[in-house]
Amino acid sequence: MKNVLKMENVTMQFGGVIAVNNLSLEVNEGEIVSLIGPNGAGKTTAFNVVTGVYAPTNGAVWFNGINIAQNYPHGKMKKLYAGTDAGKFKKRIEPTPDKITKLGIARTFQNIRLWKSQTVFTNVLIAKHLRRTSNVFSATFRLNWKEEKRQRQETEELLKILGLYEVRNELCTSLPYGLQRRLEIARALATEPSLLLLDEPAAGMNPQETAELTAFIKKIRDDFHLTVFMIEHHMDLVMDISDRIYVLNFGALIASGTPVQIQNNPTVIEAYLGENDDENDSINDSEQALIENVSTEGE
Repeated sequence: MKNVLKMENVTMQFGGVIAVNNLSLEVNEGEIVSLIGPNGAGKTTAFNVVTGVYAPTNGAVWFNGINIAQNYPHGKMKKLYAGTDAGKFKKRIEPTPDKITKLGIARTFQNIRLWKSQTVFTNVLIAKHLRRTSNVFSATFRLNWKEEKRQRQETEELLKILGLYEVRNELCTSLPYGLQRRLEIARALATEPSLLLLDEPAAGMNPQETAELTAFIKKIRDDFHLTVFMIEHHMDLVMDISDRIYVLNFGALIASGTPVQIQNNPTVIEAYLGENDDENDSINDSEQALIENVSTEGE
C-alpha cells in the first residue's frame, strides 16, 4: 500500500513547552486515519506542522515520498530544546501553507473559517483559484475567460455533488451549522487535494448530523479517491469510520492500531479517564462513548 503521509520524529516546542513530542506516524493511500486524544494532547499542533502553519522544531514530514518539511534545533532553540533526536536531521525545509496546499494537501479547521461576507458559490470558487494559471495581465484584459468559465462550471458541479447547489447563492453564514461544515469541506475539495485533513469535523453537531457526516466522509473518500486524516472527539464516529487510529497524550504517541485494538487498550482508557477519583467521577461524552464501545466489543 502506498504511503501518502509520513511524520518522522516530529517535535514541536514553544519556548520550554513541548506540544508534540517525537511523533512518528504514517497514513496510507485510501485510508481514513484518525488522530485522537484528550484536549491539549497536541493534535491540532500536529496538523499545523503538516500544513505548514508551523515549522517543526525537529523532525521531518513526507508527502507521497517527497520531503516537504524538515527542521532541527538551531539558534536559541539549540539550548532550549528538550526533545529527542536533536542530531538526526541536518537541513531545514519550511514551506508556507499555500505551497503545501498546491502539493495536494487540504484541511478544514476546528472552528469554521468560511469567508462570512461571501456566498456559498464564491467560497468554493475562490478556493478554485489556487489552480488558476492566469496572471494580473491576463486577468485584467479578460484573456483568461475560458479558464474562469471552466472553474465556475467545476464549482457548480462540486456543489451539486455535495448537496449544496440549491443554496449556492446564499450567504454562508445563513446556512445551518451542519451545512457550514459541509461547505468548508467543499472548499477544501475545490483545491483538488489527494490528502484531506479534517480537524474535528463533527464539533458542535447533534447525533443525527454526526451520523450524516460519517456517511458523507466515506462518500467523498470514495468519490474523490481521497486519503483522509482526521482529528475527532466523537468516539462513535471515530470507531465507525477509521481504518486505523493514533492516540496522543501530552504530545506523545501512546497507542496506534485498529479501532478494536484502541478500544481495548488500557493505556488509552487511562489517558481519557485518568486515575480513579472519588471526588470527581464525571466524564464527558467522548469518554463515555469510548467506554461503551469497549463494553460492546467485550460482549
